[in-house]
Amino acid sequence: MCHHTPACPSAYATDREAAVVVATHHDQGWSRLRNGVLLFDDTGEILPDGTIVAPRQVAATMVMAVA
Repeated sequence: MCHHTPACPSAYATDREAAVVVATHHDQGWSRLRNGVLLFDDTGEILPDGTIVAPRQVAATMVMAVA
């Protein structure tokens, strides 16, 4: 699928999110990667075979300004 070197990682590789973006819809919150993965803004994914990868939990850091 990729004609460049190094080729994009497979949709089933652990670094699949490093693939080249071929379409993006920021207004809808998703991007399609060259390896067929749909990557969502919340870090969730749908793999080419329909497997859903749940969003990663990100620790929230609260910053408070003191006046």
